[in-house]
Amino acid sequence: MSRGTGEPAFSGKHLTMSATDVVIPKANTRGRVIVASLVGTSIEFYDFYVYATAAVLVFPKIFFPNADGVTQLLSSFAVFGVAFVARPIGSVIFGHFGDRIGRKGTLIASLLTMGIATFLIGCLPTAQVAGWTFWAPALLVVLRFAQGLALGGEWSGAALLATENAPKNKRAIYGTFPQLGAPIGFIIANVLFLVLNLTLSADAFAAWGWRIPFLASAVMVIIGLYVRLKLVETPAFQKIVEQGEVSKLPIGRVFRSSWRQLILGTFIMLATYVLFYLMTTFTLTFGTTAASLDAAKAAAVKSGKPMAQAAIDSFVPGLGYSRNDFLLMLIVGVVFFGIFTLVAGPLAEKYGRRKSLMVITILIFVFGLCFVPLVAGGFFGAMAWLILGFTLMGLTFGPMGAFLPELFPTNVRYTGSAVSYNLSSILGAAVAPFIAVALWQAAHGSTWLVGVYLSAMALLTLLALFLSKETKDADLIEQSS
Repeated sequence: MSRGTGEPAFSGKHLTMSATDVVIPKANTRGRVIVASLVGTSIEFYDFYVYATAAVLVFPKIFFPNADGVTQLLSSFAVFGVAFVARPIGSVIFGHFGDRIGRKGTLIASLLTMGIATFLIGCLPTAQVAGWTFWAPALLVVLRFAQGLALGGEWSGAALLATENAPKNKRAIYGTFPQLGAPIGFIIANVLFLVLNLTLSADAFAAWGWRIPFLASAVMVIIGLYVRLKLVETPAFQKIVEQGEVSKLPIGRVFRSSWRQLILGTFIMLATYVLFYLMTTFTLTFGTTAASLDAAKAAAVKSGKPMAQAAIDSFVPGLGYSRNDFLLMLIVGVVFFGIFTLVAGPLAEKYGRRKSLMVITILIFVFGLCFVPLVAGGFFGAMAWLILGFTLMGLTFGPMGAFLPELFPTNVRYTGSAVSYNLSSILGAAVAPFIAVALWQAAHGSTWLVGVYLSAMALLTLLALFLSKETKDADLIEQSS
C-alpha cells in the first residue's frame, strides 16, 4: 500500500522509505463514509426512478404513439425491464474492477455512466417526431440499458463502502445508509414530477416538461462526484492488496468458491424486489387508472382523444385517482420506507440479519394476502396499503446492505454481492410490473392475483433464508477466498 496516498499499490513487496516519507495512512471519516454512500445511491436511484415514473406517466404515448393503451403501457414496461437485464452484466463488469482496482474508482465510473445515460434520455426526440418513429424507442432502449449497467455496479460498491468502513457491531447500521438512497431518490424524483404536473399544462408536460428531471440529474451527479473523489480505499480492500490476494478474475473465483452464496443471495433479495416494484410502478398504474369504463371514456373525451374500440375492449378498472393525488400518496408511503429502513439496521444488529429478515418475510407473505380488503377500503384503505407495503419494504431492504456483502470473502465481495443482488433484479423486479399488469388484467381489475404473486415470492425468499447462515459476526477484513 502506498502510505502517502492511501491508494492501493499492486505489489506484495515493501517500499523503502526514509523517516520523512513515513506518514499515517489516510482513512475515511465516518461522516465521509455516510455521505458518500448515501449521496451516491440517492443520485443513482433518483435517475432510475425518474425513468420508472415517466414510464407510467408519459413514455407510453410519446415513444409508442401508434399502439393501443394497454400495448403502450406494456411496451413502456418492457423498456423499463431492459435495465434489469443489463444489471447482472453491469455487476460483472463493475464487480470485476471493484475487486481488482478498488471500490473508489469503480463507484465513480458507475455514477458517471448513470448520469450521462439519464441526461441523454432527456435530450431524445420522441417517436412523434417525423423520422424518429423507430429510432426514438430504439435509442431509449440503449440508454435504458446503460442505466442498468450503472446501477448493476453502484449498489454493491456503496454497500461495501459503508460496511467495510463500519466499526465493530455497527455494520448493519452503516449498511442502511446506502439503502436510504432508494427512498430519498424516489421522493426527490416524484416530488419534482409532482411540481411539474402542478405548474405545467398537460400538453406542456408531454411536450417538454418530462425532460426536466432527466436533465436536472447532471447537477446531482456533479455533487456526487465531488464527494466520492475525496474517498480513500476501504480497510478490507487495502488488506487484500497488502497480502497480495487480489483476485485476477473475480467472476470466475466467485462462481467457483462461493456459488452457494450466489444462489442464496439471489433468492434472499427476491421478495424485496417484487414488493418494491409492485408498490411503486404497479401501484402508480393501478392507482391512476379510471375506476370504471364510463369514467375512462369521459376522461378520454375531455382530453380530446376518445377511446378506440381496442382500448375499450381491454379496459380494466383501477382506483381512479388523479396523477397528482396518487403521486402525493406514494410520496407519503415512501416516507415510511425511509424511516423503517433506518429502524431495520439496529434490529438486524441486535437480533441478527437472518432472524430479522425471516420475520419480515413472513409479514410480507401475509401482506400479499391482504391486498383485496385493503384496496377495497377507499382512500384510507389505499393509504394503509401503501404505508404497510413501504414499511415492510424498509424493514426488508435495510439489512440487505450488510447481509449480502457479508456472505462473500473480501477479494470477491464486490462481484459476489453485485451479481446476487442483480440476478435477483431479473427474477424479481424486471418482470414484476409486467406480471402484475397481466394478473390485474386476468382478474378483471382485482388485485387478488397480484397479492398471491407477492406471497409466493415471499415463500421462496423464506426458503433461502432458512438455508442460509447468520453473518452478524463475520470478519470482513480477514475474510478471503
